[in-house]
Amino acid sequence: QVQLVESGGGLAQAGGSLRLSCAASGRTFSTYAMGWFRQAPGKERAFVAAINWSVGSTYYADSVKGRFTISRDNEKNTVYLQMNSLRPEDTAVYYCALKNRPLYSTYYRVSSYDYWGQGTQVTVSS
Repeated sequence: QVQLVESGGGLAQAGGSLRLSCAASGRTFSTYAMGWFRQAPGKERAFVAAINWSVGSTYYADSVKGRFTISRDNEKNTVYLQMNSLRPEDTAVYYCALKNRPLYSTYYRVSSYDYWGQGTQVTVSS
């Protein structure tokens, strides 16, 4: 099995920055995809960003393009989400997810992923 642990959430002011981390442990495979999703109060879980591990191809939701960056550290089996120019509407619980194969057209779907972390709270003050 695979375990995912998120960290780095907290409180930020509008216009500020945070960096989230997701460390994967257990049985990972040579090629897989990892993604970030978020869920605000009263809303469904929504796609934020994804990366195909082997080649580093990335995908972003329109709402975060130009502000958020997803990246990976192969030696640490860790994926990061650098969040800049934060807005109050970015406030949500952020979740890390993993699929044991690359995702090229379904990376935005919650149902595409097999493993999920417990989430980390991000709050942006107005």
